[in-house]
Amino acid sequence: MTEGPTPGRKLAMAILIAMLLAIPLFAVYLLVYDRQEQSNAARASIAEGWGGPQTIAGPVLVLPYQTEATETVTEAGKQVVRTNLVWRELTLSPQVADLKTDLTPERRRRSIYEAVLFEARASGTARFALPADLARFGITPDRLAYDRAELRFGLKDARGLFGQPPEVIAEGRRLVLQPGKGSPATNNSGFFTWLDAGAIRTRPMAVSFRYAFRGNGWLALAPQAGDTRWQVTSKWPHPSFQGGFLPTAQRISDQGFTATWRVGNLALGRSLVSSGEVVPESNPTVSDRYATASPAGDYEARVDLISPVDLYSQVNRSVKYGFLFIGFTFMAFLMFDVIAGVRVAMVEYLLVGAGLVLFFVMLLAFAEVIGFATAYIVAAAAIIGLLAAYSAAVLRSWRRGGYIAALLAALYGVLYVLLSLEAYSLLIGSLLLFAALAGVMYLTRNLDWSGLRSQSSTD
Repeated sequence: MTEGPTPGRKLAMAILIAMLLAIPLFAVYLLVYDRQEQSNAARASIAEGWGGPQTIAGPVLVLPYQTEATETVTEAGKQVVRTNLVWRELTLSPQVADLKTDLTPERRRRSIYEAVLFEARASGTARFALPADLARFGITPDRLAYDRAELRFGLKDARGLFGQPPEVIAEGRRLVLQPGKGSPATNNSGFFTWLDAGAIRTRPMAVSFRYAFRGNGWLALAPQAGDTRWQVTSKWPHPSFQGGFLPTAQRISDQGFTATWRVGNLALGRSLVSSGEVVPESNPTVSDRYATASPAGDYEARVDLISPVDLYSQVNRSVKYGFLFIGFTFMAFLMFDVIAGVRVAMVEYLLVGAGLVLFFVMLLAFAEVIGFATAYIVAAAAIIGLLAAYSAAVLRSWRRGGYIAALLAALYGVLYVLLSLEAYSLLIGSLLLFAALAGVMYLTRNLDWSGLRSQSSTD
């Protein structure tokens, strides 16, 4: 009569099969990544003709001025210093800028994919004044060409402008707008207007404006004024505030949110006045139509219109717990094998492991159609029923199959809790592993893993 493999060999066999199942688990991980990329491409397609993630900046007042510039040239073998008059620009940020933006979100679907778009209506006022210490910048007021002044507004994706043309009023006069010459913060994308800013020589100049634009993903502000106040209201109940400046006040409810930022130029680390050479206008870089993961700038305030449930990230996290499912289930089969004496073959371990891996594929497939929570219930119920029936046949008892079903139901329940409570997932997972290890140690405390004790007793 030949003896079967020792418990230690059975354990090694189960560990080997579990390690081999890492290959299909990794393939599922790649599948989730591929489906997420397809989702991003579909969302970009949905957003075509709408507008990309938006950043607004300005207004700023640009005043051309003439100054002397020297250059050294070589003529007839001799170096000659020449002095020429050149045009440069004095850029004034407003002393105070008060902006309000109303965001109207809209969900758009195509097949199983969804994108969050928005329409924004921005309005505000700004007050400009010449600094009292203008001479410190090497500029005298008489050199400024006030009649050639420009007001510049930055909008990162100017293709999103829609509806009525933007309205800019300075000194009670409505100004005619021109494309381009935005702001460096928006890659020079935006619009501008010419005006006669002669009134600024004796008193502050007030400007009011309003314009509407479209975008998706997020809206950011690059503050530039001495005192910037920005209020954003929306009916979207799931905002995410990012960037170097967070709201000073916010109110979020199921009906939407209201957030207010207040930023001073001391926090920006720059003066309200800058001077330099005229920078040639370049073609602005157009933002992506749908961006899902782009960090906010250190000197901007940003609000993201996020979806409360990112099914791909949740499925991705669940796949990382795949080894827990395989390990606990294999350990249960091993206990039936080495303690109850029910033989479990390698192929049976492999088929059970394949069923556990299939759960994650089904979860991803169903989640794209019916949502994560419902998909989780459907996929878990299908795999529990399948493995319970198979286990009853392999372990030769419906009662033992019921134990496997109860174990899997508990595992899927715990995993859902881990996915929901991200902050406490490590704590709950470690306690679960501790309890499982303690149970296995208790059940196998008298087990002869190597078979040496039984051999020495027969000798």
